[in-house]
Amino acid sequence: MIKKTILFFKDIKFEHSLFALPFAYLGLIMAENGMPSSRLWFWVTLAMVSFRTFAMGINRLFDAAIDAKNPRTRDRAIPSGRLSKRAVTATAAISLAVFEYCAFILGPLCFLLSPVPFILAVFYPTMKRISWGSHFVLGSVLAIAPYGAWIASRGGFDLVPFLLSLGVIFWVAGFDMVYALQDIEFDRAEGLRSFPERFGKDLTLTATRILHLFSVIFWTVAGYLNGQGIFFFGGILLAALFMNRSHRLVRSFGTAKINEAFFVMNVIVSLGLFVATSVDIIF
Repeated sequence: MIKKTILFFKDIKFEHSLFALPFAYLGLIMAENGMPSSRLWFWVTLAMVSFRTFAMGINRLFDAAIDAKNPRTRDRAIPSGRLSKRAVTATAAISLAVFEYCAFILGPLCFLLSPVPFILAVFYPTMKRISWGSHFVLGSVLAIAPYGAWIASRGGFDLVPFLLSLGVIFWVAGFDMVYALQDIEFDRAEGLRSFPERFGKDLTLTATRILHLFSVIFWTVAGYLNGQGIFFFGGILLAALFMNRSHRLVRSFGTAKINEAFFVMNVIVSLGLFVATSVDIIF
């Protein structure tokens, strides 16, 4: 049982939680304008982790047949037979139940809105089969992190978390387009939709730069409206530099540097922004 659980979390790349989780924390401390309570830290963290586990489990289930055909993904747990669909379904269902309980604990508005991320997560793997806009659906799933945390803190809507979330949508869509470069030929052969499949490598890299520029703009405006200081904007500058670094890696080395450009650089972006915001607000 323990081995199966470890295998599941390895298969869904649990470490990629570091993309969205820091943005949830960022939204939380910006909403609180200080150190949140241990209660908020705990329930927001559990909500984020449980929902991502559900979303990735659903994605693996939807894509199992396609993953079995793709040389890059055929060794994943379901296609290789190391995990059954029943086990993944059960884990996803439990994770969804935990997420819904967290949403209930975090307040009536959080619970009322909890179907929204569920719908987006289920729609995403379907969208990959019908439109290159799937990258923006994935971005919308992760963009719930800062806004959801803000609502958990304040119990209402605001412009600042909306701008933070817009920035996350464009940021995620951009790096997911780059990640999709690995499968451009496979997607074309199988009739799957992605931005690279539709527009090619060069336009994909150009579009990614534009999307990430908009991310920086949205985050900057959000910080300005929330009265953030020099450390926050220093974090924005750091994020911009590392996003530019990821673009240069892919332009220079192609898909050989995808893992560094995709994982390392984007973890630095999300963690860097969270740390900079924490220093700016708390200290």
